[in-house]
Amino acid sequence: MKRTSVIILALACLLPLAVRADVLPDSIFGSVEMEQVVVTGTRTPKLLASTPVLTKVITADDIRKADATNLCDLLQQVVPGVEFSYAMNQQVHINLSGFGGQGILILIDGERLAGETMDDVDFTRIAMDNVDHIEIVKGAASALYGSNAAGGVINIITKKAVLPFALNLNARIARHNEQRYGLSWQLGRGRWSNLLTVNRTSVDNYNVHNGDHPVTRIVSTIYGDATWNFKEQLTYMPNESLRLMARAGYFYRQLVRTAEVPERYRDFSGGVRGTWKPTAHDDIDLAYAFDEYDKSDYQRIARLDIRDYSNVQNCFRLLYSHTFGSGDVLSAGADYMHDYLFNVNLEGRTRQQDSFDAFAQYDWSVDSHWEVVSALRYDYFSDGHVSRLTPKVSLRYQPVRNLNVRLGYGMGFRSPTLKEKYYNFDMAGIWIVEGNPGLRPEVSHNLNVSADYTKGRYNITVSGYCNAIENKIATGAPFYKEASDIMPHLPYLNLDGYSVVGGEATVQARWTNGITARLAYAYTDEHLPKDKGNNPVNSQYIPARKHSLTGHIDWDRQVSHNYGLNIGLDGRFLSAVDTQEFADYYDLSKGFNSIHYPAYALCKLSLVQRLGKAVKVNLALDNLFNYKPEYYYLNCPLTDGINLMIGLSVDVDKLF
Repeated sequence: MKRTSVIILALACLLPLAVRADVLPDSIFGSVEMEQVVVTGTRTPKLLASTPVLTKVITADDIRKADATNLCDLLQQVVPGVEFSYAMNQQVHINLSGFGGQGILILIDGERLAGETMDDVDFTRIAMDNVDHIEIVKGAASALYGSNAAGGVINIITKKAVLPFALNLNARIARHNEQRYGLSWQLGRGRWSNLLTVNRTSVDNYNVHNGDHPVTRIVSTIYGDATWNFKEQLTYMPNESLRLMARAGYFYRQLVRTAEVPERYRDFSGGVRGTWKPTAHDDIDLAYAFDEYDKSDYQRIARLDIRDYSNVQNCFRLLYSHTFGSGDVLSAGADYMHDYLFNVNLEGRTRQQDSFDAFAQYDWSVDSHWEVVSALRYDYFSDGHVSRLTPKVSLRYQPVRNLNVRLGYGMGFRSPTLKEKYYNFDMAGIWIVEGNPGLRPEVSHNLNVSADYTKGRYNITVSGYCNAIENKIATGAPFYKEASDIMPHLPYLNLDGYSVVGGEATVQARWTNGITARLAYAYTDEHLPKDKGNNPVNSQYIPARKHSLTGHIDWDRQVSHNYGLNIGLDGRFLSAVDTQEFADYYDLSKGFNSIHYPAYALCKLSLVQRLGKAVKVNLALDNLFNYKPEYYYLNCPLTDGINLMIGLSVDVDKLF
């Protein structure tokens, strides 16, 4: 069944290539949207087709067709080379081309997110209802974004209010009592505009069944949750050159593993931002951002909500850019952040530090064929007085109009977090996770090369990269400090010998007959450090799967004035991966087992019916071929079979 689904998906995605291209006009090409403006790769607006840093864009159209609830759902459906696995308590961990959560910087409109669980942000707090598009830059981006950007940046760009009045109400239901409700309200009057989004999601806990004699840890209960997510954005434009924005947000999530003590997660966010264009050649961007992420346990009987974690970040940012008459762009900026961490598992329970950075970048348009961008950044962290200079250089060569070749080098940099320095945590009686104040910063060297060709309705992009990391921060091999110790200690330490190489290829197209198709493949090869017993000791997470494939095909037709139809098929395939894990986490003397995590493939069939201008009815069959893992390990898809999803979206303002 697994191989069959992969073959069907590949054929479905490649079938439209047989359509006769010579009978269609070359001018039609919308699936790639090469005229999309992106900012992440250079921190200044550039057309996707001409940016010197290869940037993958998940467009508003991609998001709409995926019908994803949160960032995790969207990325694994659209982006090859990304996998989400789970920690012991089913906290979600990302692996993007060999880099985990601490090496991938996730931003919302260029702002960092506070809080982490098992090294990753809380992906459930990033709802898709208010997202316009997402920009992904793989490879070291520390020269522009500092620590945590050694493996790349995922920048979520939110929607902006552009209509005098718009109101959307939407809902979706699925198996396991999964429910999703959303509201989006735009209001504009003169120089003022407002956007409010509200989301509510919930899904029940449910049990899954495993085969006999599993060789490693299994999951028997999949934990659901319930969330609320509020986002408010207010914009004021006193004149054409000045834009002032204010935002506020609240997120709440409850997860019930134990009925008497539910877990609660909250986030409070806010900020103000001003963009000013004093002249036709100058731009100034000044922003302040606040983010507080809390965790607590609610004791139902005593009615006590006991907080055990809080991360608070206050950030200030200044960015200036000047465009010369020749088209060259000089950018410079600085950031300051105060980072406060309260954690009952920290030595001393609370820690805080200040960080500061300054960077400069020059975008040089050599001629009509060559463009070179170079950047240099200085970072300083008060805890331990850590500082670092990180450079980056990118080159774009356009030998002919439709072809871009890019080459780049970037140095990645990651300062050890307060948790990695001062953690002291009893992990379920298995071992004591122990911080290390003497950790050195990670330094990585990233080389990348890519080429993309666009002609009419087709786009082909290929890329390759190599990352070598010095002083990788990870957990080492557990050991007993004293003969009398009941549990071993698992320390954070620096490791050498870690590297990852890989590549990606994407083909996408759109035809005038309404068919859009995309097929993307990613290859990732990690080289992991070994301990004296030749066992991997880089982290508690499972290595990246070497091969992954994602595909999409849809057909869109406006049948009549009041009825339109979109039929889509999505699929993803991930190859098998082998790793070594302790045979018994409570008795390390039993040594290691070699664990084989099998390959798997999942497909999703969707049907969207447009009734008039205001109403959309969505039907989807997720896990179309009813795939069920034999064992529910921590990096298999947590699905127990085919899932029927039914949704409704109404644009209230278009009803009248």
